[in-house]
Amino acid sequence: MIYRFLADAVLLLHLGFILFVVFGALLVARRPRLLPLHLAAAAWGFAIEVLGAICPLTHVENRMRLLAGDAGYSGGFIDHYLLPLVYPGAMTRSLQIALAAGVLLINAGLYVWIVRRRRVAGTAGQPMAHSTQAKPSRASSAKASAGPQEPAA
Repeated sequence: MIYRFLADAVLLLHLGFILFVVFGALLVARRPRLLPLHLAAAAWGFAIEVLGAICPLTHVENRMRLLAGDAGYSGGFIDHYLLPLVYPGAMTRSLQIALAAGVLLINAGLYVWIVRRRRVAGTAGQPMAHSTQAKPSRASSAKASAGPQEPAA
């Protein structure tokens, strides 16, 4: 029972890692300190696909499944879990290269977007001089714009 739970936990971790590899730049946009971690993860994901290697998390999950009495699976995480959802056919080498290119293109596009967004925010967000005077209320602003007022009797 515990090994099945661990195998499923590794499966979820693996899925989270893949999502971070592909879309982690969106997190970097909000938390720039994650940049080195995301670049390392994206490089790892890209390398695994280009080299046709199997991620070590796949081996860990398979080991846990075997210890739980289940049958492991051959191939990688993407081959076994994700491709059947997205593509009805089996993983080919050209599809693996296309996935690597997708990781690269998605991340390059997201990082270009982040850089442009920061540049626009930097030029539009010039520091404003803070005044020590109190701001007029809406009511006093409305009175001032209404023109001359007659004294109340």
